[in-house]
Amino acid sequence: MIEHEVKLSFESPEAARHAVTTAGGRLVISRRLIDDRLFDTADRALARGGTACRLRREPGRAFLTFKGPVQPGPVKTREEAETAVENADDIERIVNLLGFRIVFRSQKYREEYDILGANVTVDETPIGVFVEIEAAPDIIAKVSGLLHRSPLDYRLESYPKLYLEWCAERGITPGHMMFS
Repeated sequence: MIEHEVKLSFESPEAARHAVTTAGGRLVISRRLIDDRLFDTADRALARGGTACRLRREPGRAFLTFKGPVQPGPVKTREEAETAVENADDIERIVNLLGFRIVFRSQKYREEYDILGANVTVDETPIGVFVEIEAAPDIIAKVSGLLHRSPLDYRLESYPKLYLEWCAERGITPGHMMFS
């Protein structure tokens, strides 16, 4: 499957939620804590190739995801293959036995909405609040317009890249993007 997405920065969860609901957002999944673990080899082969292997844990479910290299374009576009996993601990053990190690761990509180068929999330992270829109590029443009945003506001970076940028701006040594 090909994934298309953008992130939009907001001042607060309330501002993001207000923008999404005012734009007609219908709540699909309530707010919950998501814990993501990115895996790579010791020589960072996946990162060098622009790919990622992620294990996502959230209440009652978990997913293993492969993300391909980002393709050029006005929105972040990349191949994504994802599957639900029954036991995240077992999958993490298997991934470790295959030689992969956690290279980045992040947390966010996420709630999901539907606007015009787009998956729109409000993400509260340790580095700020973002609305993520996942849909075909033309739908992303329509939804961002409903949120009173334009392509000039699009953030195409991953959360790990946004985190590194945030740390650099503050002179903080990066670690993992976790809530205290």
